[in-house]
Amino acid sequence: MNLAYDYPLLNTFWTMLWFFLWIMWFFLLFKVIVDIFRDDSLHGWAKAGWLVFVVLLPFLGVFVYVVARGKDMGRRERKHMTEQRAAFDAYVKETAGGPGPNSADQLAKLSELRTRGDITQEEFQRAKDMVLAGGNPPERPRPGTPSA
Repeated sequence: MNLAYDYPLLNTFWTMLWFFLWIMWFFLLFKVIVDIFRDDSLHGWAKAGWLVFVVLLPFLGVFVYVVARGKDMGRRERKHMTEQRAAFDAYVKETAGGPGPNSADQLAKLSELRTRGDITQEEFQRAKDMVLAGGNPPERPRPGTPSA
């Protein structure tokens, strides 16, 4: 029967240290495997060779990979993060829409055009219905330009 006082504090420290190193080893191993697949400069057989080397001889394979190609791992990671950030920003801009005029601004402009007499009440009503329906009012042809 083992009791808590039978396991000294130094043994607890060493157990925690080895557990931490074991977790870090798996983190590094998966990071190298992901980097092998992410690298566009490696072609199929080179990727397969590195993967076999890293899986069959993990300690030696990871060590050799980090020494041989470690400098570019950070560059590929930054490139991947930059691409992800750009894709996310594009998605947000597409989803949220640009800083275009909202319907209240468009209605205010239409009202101003009507009060100045530039558009008739009928044109105002049609354009207002389009704005409230979510569409933009059609551009009014300028005087002197041919309409299609």
